[in-house]
Amino acid sequence: MDFLIALRGQTEPTQQSPNETITKLADRLAQSTQLEDRRAALLSLRGLSKDYRAEVGSIALNSLLLVLDGDAQVDPEVAKALLQTLNTLCEVDGSLDGTAEQRDMALKNTDLLLKDPKYTQKLFGLLNDTSFYTRYGALQLLNTLVSNRRSVVQAHFVNAPEYSQTVTSVLEEKRDMIRNEGLQLFQALVAQNTDIQTVFAFGGAFESLLRIIAQEGGVEGGLASYGCLLAIEGLLKYNSSTQTYFRQLLPSLPPLLLFPPSIAPDQESPQEFTLQYWDEMKAQNVGLVVSIIGIMKAPEHIRLLTELGIVTNAPSQIKAQSLRLLSGYNQTPPFFQTVIPYVPVPESNGDEWDRLEPRRGIDLLVSTALDGEYGGIGVMTPTARDTMGLRGTALTVVDDFLKDEEAATDLLNGMIQSPESISPASASGLLLYGIQTLPTSPLSSTVATRLQFACLLFSSLFHGPPNHSSTSPKAIARAIGGSSPPQGASGGSFFVPADNPAPSAPTATLKATEEDEEDPPSSLLQLLTEHLSLSMLARAKVIDDAIESRLWDKIIVGYLVLLSTWLWEDPKSIRIFLEAGGIGVLVEPISQTSGIDVLVQGLCAFLFAICYHFNREPGEITRKTLHPIITRLGGDQLISRMARARDDDRFRHINPDSIILPVPPSAVIASKVVEGEVWLDWGFVEFWKANYYTVQRGINADPDAVASGPGDTTELQLVISSLRDVVRKQADELQAAKAEATEAKKQHQLFAAKQVAGDDLQKKLDALQVERDKERETLQKQIQDLSAQLSELQEKKKEQEKEQEDLLVFLEEVSEKRRRDKATMRTAGLEVSEDEGGDEDDE
Repeated sequence: MDFLIALRGQTEPTQQSPNETITKLADRLAQSTQLEDRRAALLSLRGLSKDYRAEVGSIALNSLLLVLDGDAQVDPEVAKALLQTLNTLCEVDGSLDGTAEQRDMALKNTDLLLKDPKYTQKLFGLLNDTSFYTRYGALQLLNTLVSNRRSVVQAHFVNAPEYSQTVTSVLEEKRDMIRNEGLQLFQALVAQNTDIQTVFAFGGAFESLLRIIAQEGGVEGGLASYGCLLAIEGLLKYNSSTQTYFRQLLPSLPPLLLFPPSIAPDQESPQEFTLQYWDEMKAQNVGLVVSIIGIMKAPEHIRLLTELGIVTNAPSQIKAQSLRLLSGYNQTPPFFQTVIPYVPVPESNGDEWDRLEPRRGIDLLVSTALDGEYGGIGVMTPTARDTMGLRGTALTVVDDFLKDEEAATDLLNGMIQSPESISPASASGLLLYGIQTLPTSPLSSTVATRLQFACLLFSSLFHGPPNHSSTSPKAIARAIGGSSPPQGASGGSFFVPADNPAPSAPTATLKATEEDEEDPPSSLLQLLTEHLSLSMLARAKVIDDAIESRLWDKIIVGYLVLLSTWLWEDPKSIRIFLEAGGIGVLVEPISQTSGIDVLVQGLCAFLFAICYHFNREPGEITRKTLHPIITRLGGDQLISRMARARDDDRFRHINPDSIILPVPPSAVIASKVVEGEVWLDWGFVEFWKANYYTVQRGINADPDAVASGPGDTTELQLVISSLRDVVRKQADELQAAKAEATEAKKQHQLFAAKQVAGDDLQKKLDALQVERDKERETLQKQIQDLSAQLSELQEKKKEQEKEQEDLLVFLEEVSEKRRRDKATMRTAGLEVSEDEGGDEDDE
């Protein structure tokens, strides 16, 4: 029995360790001369790589790379097994079970594979193989490598751009699995690499992608269209070269949205564009098309974006995206043009729609901001997060549009007409009646939000460039009457012509209001001051109700934002506000130490400082009257109130892209709808930041000091405006210079032709110059000779003049001696001749 046991132990084979097995298989894979042996070794390594990935990677990876350069190029079965093995070794495990050690090991294997660019290029070459598993395996492995080390793969691809056609051909593969992997690889290769983007763009990738989208049914094409649109967006981002190339393909974008590529301004948009059936996948595809349109910024797409945002039945996120893109164009959107709106039939779940009367685009845009899409008749509540996002975007677009003074004055002029002439459905009527509405308690979120948006929209009328003339927006606004809004003008303004006649503007205001008010406000500004005071009183009465108190705070903030924007640099409006009791309304919230919202308190301090700084009109309440109040409240205390408002999250979180904030849990009413809220808009935040320090310095100014006038405080803005004009002129000059560049090239050719003649002329000029130099030298020599002769003559003349002078002196001496001799002779009694005497007499 012992003998049998010993004999059995001698015949059993010795068990090998995994490392030994992998080493032997790697040696066989690298050294065997038989294809069948190498294939068997490869298949064994593929099976071991799943459980012993670290050992296979460290021992057999070099042998596997040799197969990639050899047998994989000719044997589909070997290629399939090799690609699966390499993908297993390089794939980073994204599951929770994956450890950091396993991730480092996969990245190490990736680095070894990518160390030599030859292997990357071999993988791209396998994409030309006709075998399904070879192409699919190569795409999977390339996607894994790009996911791990994208920049390295991109660098290898740039050095072998001939494979761009190979990748592009994969996109047109009929088999979905290969095409999807190809799209993923394409998107990763072009990401943040302008060189690869340019190679693909000029290699026909745009045409191939658009062709695939058309074959899949446009934006109805599901994931295939989504991948292609994502690839087009990746090719265009931050690359002016690809954008220039794509401009010739721009007419292919509007038909994807069922909008004609070219349409006359007075032509109605097709109904198949306005009313479409939407699902989540289609909305994502359309969002990508709109994003591509936004990248290109072609003026011919402005009408498409405008009507997609305010007329169609597109989802609210698509409308908001379209409207946001309008601010990126230098051309003003056609909001004054007439369009045909539609609204859903109530309780039809969006399956039935009614056509409305034509309205201006600005009317629909203001209505969207005030009440939500379709005038608040939408399926979702007007304060839902998505709906609030659309309303906030509409507010921002209106603010940008009304910075044009002509647009602002157009709306304001529509408010100073007689009440029966103002249409409640017009932008002027919506804004006017919106801010004239007096809120009452109990207050609903819908009413409070509508009044907020009305105040923010109305303040946008004053965001344009400074203008202190009699036709400025603020001057027109002061002329608006303070009557109460007509009945029914405070709600939505849409109506269905087939069911009800158009609402007519009432001919009289509320009689009850007229009876209750002994002295009704004579101007809109006085009415707003009164409503601010009443809102603060109503807020004090509901202090125990946190939700309604918050709603009142929103309304008060809206009033304060409007008044601060209106009264800035407008002493006449400040006089009306002060005489209406505005200071008393502001002082109480500023002096409160508790139970007051910091944003309300800070805005009250800001408005009070504006009134003090710009109070220059004569009246009962002057700067001297206000200064004791500042002394009592404390200038530092006012500045502290404003600083706390500036540091509040509701102020700091406002940005140009979104003004909608999440509702805190304490203010949420039990509802299945996720709601959003608005406190401030970006226009006011910019206004605050630009003028905060001016107001802060004005608080501590002496009341007798001469306050700076509106023109003085806007010098910087005027300089900026003039600089913008200079930049605009320079841009025009640049365009003219580009036009002259072509002419310069022609002139250069003409200049080259004239260059030969110029050379001959130059030679003649040189010869003439030599001759002239010789003549100049001759003349200079003659001048020197003449100068010498002149010097000699001058010397001789001087000598002659000296001799003549000597002779005259000698003659004088002789004459004097002769006179003395005659005198001596007469004294001696000698006879002197008459000639001699005559000579003496003559002398």
